[in-house]
Amino acid sequence: MYTAAVITISDKGHRGERVDTSGPNLVHILKERGYDVTYTAIVPDERDAIKAELIKCADELHIALVLTTGGTGFSPRDITPEAAMDVIERPTPGIPEAMRAESMRITPKGCLSRSVAGIRKRSLIITLPGSKKASQENILAVIDPVEHGLDMLYSEGSADCAK
Repeated sequence: MYTAAVITISDKGHRGERVDTSGPNLVHILKERGYDVTYTAIVPDERDAIKAELIKCADELHIALVLTTGGTGFSPRDITPEAAMDVIERPTPGIPEAMRAESMRITPKGCLSRSVAGIRKRSLIITLPGSKKASQENILAVIDPVEHGLDMLYSEGSADCAK
């Protein structure tokens, strides 16, 4: 199976003022699905810090699936999507579209998510909401097609899309 990383974006979590529940929950979900979670981190809501973590995961650690949790809302400090788009080479808009569609089935506030996704080198980066509940709902909405996407990303030609 593929390697994965989970990066929590939280000023309070980084300072030790809040216990991170979404990051460990995402690690649990990924491990249940057979992913080898080789890297986790908690960083503040700082654009350069977020970019550095994403670049490290993609360029240095060669992690297949990189999930972030936090910083996708409307708060002035919520800049995770912008930081991610700074490093993403090829956007994959269908992933956050599917996550928002699933969220809208649960709450009309789902349309407020600013999550993004895309590819850097051979890493798929997906930004998720910061709450444990919302991040779980969002990743579970796309985890099956994401695995097929990784198969295509890591194939030498193209993965068999007819399956």
